[in-house]
Amino acid sequence: MLKTLGAQIKEFRKDSVLTPFFMIGEVVMETVIPLLMASIIDDGVEAGNMKHIYFIGVLMVAAALIGLFFGIMGGKYGARASAGFAKNLRKAMYENIQTFSFSNIDKFSTSGLVTRLTTDVTNMQNAYQMILRMCMRAPTSLICAMIMSFVISPRLASVYLVAVIFLGGVLGLIVSQATKHFTQAFPKYDALNESVQENVSAIRVVKAYVREEHEIKKFRTASNNIYKIFCKAESIVMWNNPVMNFTVYTCILLISWLGAHMVVQNALSTGHLMSMLTYCMNILMSLMMLSMIFVMITMSMASARRICEVLEEKPDLSNPQEPVMAVADGSIVFDHVSFAYKKEAETPVLKNVNLEIKSGETIGIIGGTGSAKSSLVNLISRLYDVTEGKLLVGGVDVRDYDMEMLRNEVAVVLQNNVLFSGTILDNLRWGDRDASEEECRHACQLACADEFIQKMPEGYGTYIEQGGTNVSGGQKQRLCIARALLKKPKVLILDDSTSAVDTATDAKIRSAFAEAIPGTTKLIIAQRISSVEHADRIIVMNDGQIDGFASHEELLATNEIYREVYDAQMSGSGDFDEKGGN
Repeated sequence: MLKTLGAQIKEFRKDSVLTPFFMIGEVVMETVIPLLMASIIDDGVEAGNMKHIYFIGVLMVAAALIGLFFGIMGGKYGARASAGFAKNLRKAMYENIQTFSFSNIDKFSTSGLVTRLTTDVTNMQNAYQMILRMCMRAPTSLICAMIMSFVISPRLASVYLVAVIFLGGVLGLIVSQATKHFTQAFPKYDALNESVQENVSAIRVVKAYVREEHEIKKFRTASNNIYKIFCKAESIVMWNNPVMNFTVYTCILLISWLGAHMVVQNALSTGHLMSMLTYCMNILMSLMMLSMIFVMITMSMASARRICEVLEEKPDLSNPQEPVMAVADGSIVFDHVSFAYKKEAETPVLKNVNLEIKSGETIGIIGGTGSAKSSLVNLISRLYDVTEGKLLVGGVDVRDYDMEMLRNEVAVVLQNNVLFSGTILDNLRWGDRDASEEECRHACQLACADEFIQKMPEGYGTYIEQGGTNVSGGQKQRLCIARALLKKPKVLILDDSTSAVDTATDAKIRSAFAEAIPGTTKLIIAQRISSVEHADRIIVMNDGQIDGFASHEELLATNEIYREVYDAQMSGSGDFDEKGGN
């Protein structure tokens, strides 16, 4: 874990080294000042030597100014190092997330990743700054003050030694008890963020169903869980201050009592007694800083582990050593393919699938909910890897291709259409960043999107809100289809992506595909038979297996499931999930 986190310091190593250097310099100056003060009292005030007082006074001012300079520089470099460390952590996590396959992403919730990128990184930033500054300053100050105390008076310094041992034991007990509560707290932030994210993204549904009270209650529950855990942790940590104050005042009383007797007995000078009291405060304040450091590090350890989970996660999918860099055509072959989302799953999602699709064919895919239609097409662009068998695109196993190149040749319009904040042109150019406005317009004409875009006040410059909230479901689907067409792919997959458009528009889109991209293999997943009946062939999926693969007419004659669904839909009394889908 330390190696993983340490690698993110990178260009801020110099700042990370200079910070403790300046903090040590500040401590040295603070250690010298009590000695100079003792000299003023013993050799200046009591001896009536004004020249000595002025000289030592100038040295004290110089030491204070040098210490102030060191403190400022330590703060400056510490802030730069910790902020840079946090920046690199966020960047490294975000970049690693971009390499994840779907199976990697399935291991982390969206809210969990957001918490890691925000709350957990902030905790690490604070902890790192504390380590660079206080973790170096406090032990150095403690050691220097203890050494100087023993030099002045071993008898009085033994009081500090007992106090340090006592406080060390108490602080260790406090930290050990508080750690388990802090560890439990941060996963609760995931639940809180999830509640907020879900509510905000689905606010229209919440209001439509008047579920505000339910959402408030859910948020309050998640918030109270964090509150309760932190209350338990803080109720333990709060013993730190009372124990610290008790020790500080006890030490001051003992030093004053014993020191006064030693001054009377001429075993200790007044100046040295004042120095001992100053060192007493230095020692105990150092211990207090150390206790704060322990608490901060305790809190950050849970965050560090969660961050490392993301940084150390290796993509399940990777390029071969010598990847194939070109897809010859859009032919697709499933050769005894089985697939499971988890390797340990007892029953695969797809079972022994055998298919051969020619380049340029239009293939319909139909089946009940949960019949693995989406799982089948996700394998083509290698969003997941097959568990058994082989999947060939253009005559080459998809595992032999460069993944970026393969996905550029296989355009997918997923069930959950996503548009990003920006203009319509910005969104369309996700398909081809160099596409001209005329090319974008042509793609939208094919997807039957140009008509409604022209009616918008800004046309193709119309701003799309985050998630496409200012366009309808059907408009969003057509924009996503146009975006996929701009890729000019060898294979085009429409995963139930015309469900929100009317039948007439659906027919226009299919007709445009046939004329404009005849050489592209088109896979159309649908619930409506009318969306696929004109396809060259239709796959009927049932429970992860191919129940039928033929033309519309052949399936009506030979496939019972297809025929029952067709009859139900033509009579207007049902859809695929109601008839024959089991």
